[in-house]
Amino acid sequence: MRPMAARLSRLGLGTRRLYCNPGSHPLRCFSSDHVPGQKEPIAESTAVPSPVNASDDGGRTDANNPLSKSSNHHDLASFLQYAKRTGLGQETTVFVGTHYEYTIASLLTAYGFSLNRVGGQHDFGIDLLGTWSVPTAERPLRVIAQCKAIQSTRPHLIRELEGAFVGAPVGWRGSEVFGVLVASKTATKGTRDALARSRWPLVFIGCSREGKVEQLLWNHRAEQEGLQGLGVAKRHSPEGGEQLVLMHKGKHLPLIKKEGLPLASSNVEQDEAAESTDRKDDSA
Repeated sequence: MRPMAARLSRLGLGTRRLYCNPGSHPLRCFSSDHVPGQKEPIAESTAVPSPVNASDDGGRTDANNPLSKSSNHHDLASFLQYAKRTGLGQETTVFVGTHYEYTIASLLTAYGFSLNRVGGQHDFGIDLLGTWSVPTAERPLRVIAQCKAIQSTRPHLIRELEGAFVGAPVGWRGSEVFGVLVASKTATKGTRDALARSRWPLVFIGCSREGKVEQLLWNHRAEQEGLQGLGVAKRHSPEGGEQLVLMHKGKHLPLIKKEGLPLASSNVEQDEAAESTDRKDDSA
């Protein structure tokens, strides 16, 4: 077996490429635009920071009742109505952050997540709370998530996510609890390294503010806690373009609509044709 430092695999995807570089710490890494060797100018620390408190609740409920929803809005549609009714500017950080959180909670349903927007002034930075159903785990994995709509993806965000475990509500503590960081920008090399080093089971999702998932990463601890055997690949979307999908035992897992129906056709012939096209692209 080649040394781990030399295990750099590259999967060709037409004119774009997907890279996976485990380095000295195994890290599952799937991206539409990551380029190896990217420099990270900011020095890193392995210390876990003091929990971060939110200074703006955007209409959220009290943190003492973390599973309750805001009385002002409960999804993206109701939030937009609330923003219009109250004159909340679309350029404000409250609007951008809340819009992104609701977008992510809805979008990740397609990947097996069931998330609610939660939190308040003492939420330890937790924006979404829920579960993640994957075929590699016997029961749904509990998830605490932070969403970063504006910030650059620097290593300190991983340390903030680690700090959020301290403030997780009852029912989201102990083993098989995953920390998920969702950001509108893909992870830098320093962020990926910090993710790989963490002793917590962590997942990074790069998703644009428009709702396109561009990167999925998780560390070795996350594999140990329930993601062993799960993978990610790119495939052609029936609507055109490309999309990241989860894989298990060499098969694409269908993206799921919110009401529980596959987004893509479940027709076997269409799925096999898509996989055949992916393999051709991979060899390009």
